[in-house]
Amino acid sequence: MAEVTRPKIERAHPAWRAIKRLLDAVTAAFLLLVLSPLFVLLAILIKLSSPGCVFYRWKVVGKGGRYFTSYKFRTMFENADALKEDLLSRNEMKGPMFKIRNDPRITSAGRWLRRYSLDELPQLWSVLKGDMSLVGPRPPLQTEFERFTEWQKRKIQVKPGITCLWQIRGRNRIDDFDDWVRLDIEYIEHWSLWLDFKILIKTIPAVLTARGAS
Repeated sequence: MAEVTRPKIERAHPAWRAIKRLLDAVTAAFLLLVLSPLFVLLAILIKLSSPGCVFYRWKVVGKGGRYFTSYKFRTMFENADALKEDLLSRNEMKGPMFKIRNDPRITSAGRWLRRYSLDELPQLWSVLKGDMSLVGPRPPLQTEFERFTEWQKRKIQVKPGITCLWQIRGRNRIDDFDDWVRLDIEYIEHWSLWLDFKILIKTIPAVLTARGAS
């Protein structure tokens, strides 16, 4: 009976899981190398936009509830976390996740980075290390995870990813966290290497056209 409740990726043949991990590592290493000049340009843009570190330390929850630190390009002012408390009443996302349009904490450069998901690129390092995958549910912040209901915790049954169904089917148009989790569970229950490939391919135009971006 326990076998039925396990995510499909966990029930798949070990060879398929090994291939997924190999593709993650090789692709992440290749992209980190090829995109390194872009990383430098974005770092300069962030520094010119506002004072502070180039990278934002993102403390999140991974597979099975394991905590780890990932990195994004900083898109907000340095004191953004301290200002969040004053903005909670404006939260537009139903559920434990915080999200508002026209967030005043976002820098001018950060708004552009977010529009095209360029702020996500440093997470390739987490993929290379094995904390994340290219495709998988978005990793929740520790503060978000503490407010999850039991069924919402199903999204951490597998390794989190940089992109998933939410990126190609809704992105910032989704305003109910339950709908987001349903997409993650759909991915978990129907996982295959072919599904990963389709999501990656569809993510490219979704990002380049800023589809669903705020």
